[in-house]
Amino acid sequence: MPIRSTVVVVTWRGAAHITACLDAVAAQTRPHRLLVVDNASDDGTAALLARHPSTPETIRLPRNTGYAGAMARALSEVDTEFMVWLNDDATPAADWLAELEDNLGEAAAATSRLEYADGQVQSLGVGLTADGHGRDVTTTPAFGFCGGAALIRTEILRAAGGVPAGFFCYYEDTDTAWRLRLAGHDIVTVPSARVTHRHGASTRPGSDSFHRWNERNRLLTLLRCAPAAVAARELARFAVLTALLPLRRGVPEAPNFRVGLRCRVLGEIIVRLPATLAARKSITRRSTVGRGAVWAAWTSR
Repeated sequence: MPIRSTVVVVTWRGAAHITACLDAVAAQTRPHRLLVVDNASDDGTAALLARHPSTPETIRLPRNTGYAGAMARALSEVDTEFMVWLNDDATPAADWLAELEDNLGEAAAATSRLEYADGQVQSLGVGLTADGHGRDVTTTPAFGFCGGAALIRTEILRAAGGVPAGFFCYYEDTDTAWRLRLAGHDIVTVPSARVTHRHGASTRPGSDSFHRWNERNRLLTLLRCAPAAVAARELARFAVLTALLPLRRGVPEAPNFRVGLRCRVLGEIIVRLPATLAARKSITRRSTVGRGAVWAAWTSR
């Protein structure tokens, strides 16, 4: 059987868990190419990759470019029909890749069933909230794929603009799925493609960096993909709340309610605004479905 998929595993300081991931990929029932992108790990990950019996192809980057940057780099090396995204803290079932390939149909991408260690569902894809947040959902249909374990048609991904490398981490899957929807493509969930996921093993959910990337990349995604009125509304709401926080009592302790972090997010948005608006124009040129139609269809669910 010909190889149709390149499974791309991005790792950063993954020595504690990447061996389980590689073992699970090696056990797949469907032939594949395995490509690991090492984001300048300094914890012995490189040695583990060199010793693993699956002898994965490895790209070792000189600095940490995040999940988005590493996936963007990997895309330039993918020559198969499908590109498969897989977190280094994920362990797919042996038939996972076969289930994704066989159940994709005419869709542009397929997302997996991500589970916690106890078998409870973590994600069946990404949903879109009325204020433009991407969130894991446990019902179908889903607006987009979860980047932790998904299959995408390579040429369609390239035609849609590839992976937003500058996001570093988080929302690269929501942004990519949104562009696929705007280009008229479908995204399916394959519940039979099962993956156990150690959520947060590679990053620290709740940390300052986590909140900074989430807040910034949500706004960048809206500026790139959402109706203009929605993007302007959410950016203004974020800025106004930031300005009012010093005057409010009972502010939550979470880092995304800290004025300093929010000002940093706004500063990063301003610096990136020219390139973001240029990307928006490119997305518009590639679109076959109106932004308003996609927004209305998926935020009303």
